[in-house]
Amino acid sequence: MRIMGIDPGYAIVGVGLVDYDNVRFSLVEYGAITTPAELPLETRLRQLYDDMRMLLEQYRPDAVAMEQLFFTTNRTTAIAVAEARGVLLLAAEQQGVPVFSYTPLQVKSAVVGYGKAEKEQVMEMTRRLLNLRAVPKPDDAADALAIAICHGHNGGSRLPTAALAEIRGGNRRGKKIVYKEKKA
Repeated sequence: MRIMGIDPGYAIVGVGLVDYDNVRFSLVEYGAITTPAELPLETRLRQLYDDMRMLLEQYRPDAVAMEQLFFTTNRTTAIAVAEARGVLLLAAEQQGVPVFSYTPLQVKSAVVGYGKAEKEQVMEMTRRLLNLRAVPKPDDAADALAIAICHGHNGGSRLPTAALAEIRGGNRRGKKIVYKEKKA
């Protein structure tokens, strides 16, 4: 199974690809998509979309594993990162690749065995699991590889994000959403 891990962002998107045979992981590729800060957000989002689509076509992963967002302080940054995550989700959906979302706690638990592990512990275990000489750089790429490993350890048994939305009563393809006003 080829898994693409994604650490979403709008300035830097970490990307890590691993193959997993239910016994061991092997590194395919890792890196980052970057967008120049001087560009308007909409241009940066378009670049993220185009680059992600190209990577999906080139590497043809069986699944995309993406970190869920969690912000407590900077709402402006949170909104921009959420918009970037949406563009990345769209690129995967349009390529027909199922997307699985994981919380940071799930990633730490799957990679290190402890949900409150430090970032350095996750990076070191990622290095060991992939039999690398050094921790991958940038950190966003190392995070993306950890997210991919998390999905492999979960055996691909989780339902894709879109399937969960359907189970929870979300909109299904082709079903029209109708807004009805409540009567006073």
